[in-house]
Amino acid sequence: MANNTSPHILTTSANLLGFCLFVITSLHISNKIESHVIDGFTSVIAVLLTCSCIFSFISIRTKSVEREYKFETIADYFFVTGLVGILVVILLITMNFIK
Repeated sequence: MANNTSPHILTTSANLLGFCLFVITSLHISNKIESHVIDGFTSVIAVLLTCSCIFSFISIRTKSVEREYKFETIADYFFVTGLVGILVVILLITMNFIK
């Protein structure tokens, strides 16, 4: 196995995907007009985390060590990008409440 981080990426990405879906649902329930930017951005992050889940799952299931490393690296990049996006969403939500 390449680095053995794929199972961790898979579980954490799935959990953070649930967080994103919770945020999207919460914004729709609150009906705030300012939340459309946050809603769209969170949707993009959900797609990134879903891609991370898919690539980490493929990395776990593949037999080739080269492909395992490649898919794990791709999943890692999607995951880190999603984490940075979640930080931005949290900052936007915080700034929205401060107003």
